[in-house]
Order: sequence, then C-alpha cells, then structure tokens
Amino acid sequence: MRFTVITPNYNGERFLEETIQSVLAQAEQVDLEYIIVDGGSTDNSQAVISRYEDSLAHCIVEPDTGPANAINKGLQLATGDVISWLNSDDLYAAGTLGRVQEVMEKQQAAMCFGGCSIINEKGQAIRSAITDFKELFFPLSSRFTYQCINYISQPALFFSRHAVQHAGLLPEDMVAAWDYEYILRLWHYGTALRVPGSPLSFFRWHESSISGQYFGVQFKEEYLAAKEDAGLLSPQTLIHFCVRWGIVGAYLLMSRLRQQA
Repeated sequence: MRFTVITPNYNGERFLEETIQSVLAQAEQVDLEYIIVDGGSTDNSQAVISRYEDSLAHCIVEPDTGPANAINKGLQLATGDVISWLNSDDLYAAGTLGRVQEVMEKQQAAMCFGGCSIINEKGQAIRSAITDFKELFFPLSSRFTYQCINYISQPALFFSRHAVQHAGLLPEDMVAAWDYEYILRLWHYGTALRVPGSPLSFFRWHESSISGQYFGVQFKEEYLAAKEDAGLLSPQTLIHFCVRWGIVGAYLLMSRLRQQA
C-alpha cells in the first residue's frame, strides 16, 4: 500500500520544516510519496524545502490561487493507494501512516480518520475541550452525523484513491470550508473507518491560520455545503444551522476573552 501526502505552502517558513520532518519520518513504516506545492513563497520556505528535495517525489513552485488550488495540483500527481494532505503548520504523530495502513488493509473504505490534538505556536496542547467535544461523535460516525456537524479534523483524515478518483478535485471557490465540502462528496463513495488510540495528528491553531482568521466564513460555508448535500428541508440541515451559530458564538466568546487577557 502506497501513501501520497501533499503539503501546500505559502510563506509558511515558520513551521514548515517541522511539518516536513513529521511526514518524512513516516517513510520508516510505509511506502511514501511526498509532494510539496509552494505558491511562490517570498520568505525562506524554498530554502527549507531544498534541504529535503531528495526525499520528495514532486516539488512544485509556482503561483496559485490558494491552498485548495495547490492541493489540487498535488492530487493530479498523486499515485498512492491512500491520499492525504497536511498543511505546512500541522504535524503527523510518529507512526501515523502505519496505523492508517493497518486499518485500511483490513476493510475497504472511502476514508479513515482518527484523533487530532490542537496545539499552539509553541507546540503546546490547547483547546482540549474542543477536541473532546469532537471525539464525542466518533462512536456515532456516519454521513448523517457529519452532515449535522464537522467532527472530523482534516489533518487526521486519509482518503482511498478510489474515492478521490470519483469525487474529483477540491472546490476552489470557497474561502475556508473546501475540505468539509470535499469530505461530504467523498462520503458518497464508501464509508469512513476510525483509527482508534492516540491522536494521529496535531492541528496548529494561531491567529494567522485560516480557521483563526475566517472562522465565521468557515462555519457559514460548512452550513451551505451541508444544506447542498443533505437538502434544504432535511433534519441534518436544521441541526447544522443550530450547531453553526452555537460554535460561532463560542468562538466569538473565546476571541473576546483573549483580547481582554
């Protein structure tokens, strides 16, 4: 079983090397194809990437229209049986792809997922309540549940080549929820398996991240994607509408508390 991991990057020098190292370490256990797509960074990202060039299957350096466009370039080159992307500020835990392989070899599925801890700029665990809340839905995992609430963290999600070939490419006209929309589409081509145990990955939250800057837009786009997938009058859409405003309210409160601190 071969894995393709795609890392989109634009001026991500600050965390990029740590991300690259966390991916390349997986090659000790699995057959790894690693693709980095850089959107023409103006910082020292390309110098960082060049240090690992011999370990990359492909390195694309050219302007793009955003992370979805960059990932799509990688998807068009991917040859792995299992495909994922890891943003240039996130991390894989040691042995993650080996654990995913064990699950995906046992049963055919469109995708598999696992736990994902949230870390800050210093790599310290934060927002454990959000992580715990998401994991409450793991035993209830289904396409119906996912239409109601986005409980799967993208850095801990891996897709089968079969599902990707049928679903096509990521939507490039969305600001922040293109991954959620894509996962909804992937779910039409099979089930999702859970990888039990410790976290598979670490999502780095900081003020300049997409979720940090555009959380209001993100949850609006997620709601619209769920409505499109489940239908306007479905119970999933109604539930997602309520969930959206509850989460946005919580994020606004956390933002205000940070400003007052």
